Amino acid sequence: MKEKEVEICWLVPDKERDLQLPSYETVGAAGMDVEAGVRDSLTIQPGERVLIPTGFSIALPDGYELQVRPRSGLAVRHGVTIVNSPGTIDADYRGEVKVALINLGQEPYIIQRGDRIAQLVLAPVVRATFQEVTALDETERNSGGFGHTGV
Repeated sequence: MKEKEVEICWLVPDKERDLQLPSYETVGAAGMDVEAGVRDSLTIQPGERVLIPTGFSIALPDGYELQVRPRSGLAVRHGVTIVNSPGTIDADYRGEVKVALINLGQEPYIIQRGDRIAQLVLAPVVRATFQEVTALDETERNSGGFGHTGV
């Protein structure tokens, strides 16, 4: 598997840092789990959106993005997911990485410092250049939209 170095900067002094670096939990994992950097526990009410700090900022290499994706266990068990899934951290962003969570479940959900709240996927970016044309080539699907193939 290919690796790419990414610079990370903790936003608290070393002696106060109790969070772990984002990490791959298994050999075949595509996403790195990231922990909540909240100071005190935080309750997300059903339907509520919150922005959770991670306690770090990063410098991505040019040509890459960091996708912020839901953790499947949180989504399935509790209805807690990413509002703008997948979120994108751009290569030129240097602020604190934060995770926009929403509670789509029916019960309040408590986030504690150090809870694994999302996964991060490093991905290459290809920039599009648009070329205006007067018509597009036809395909079998053509303009068939949502649900066009049936159930």
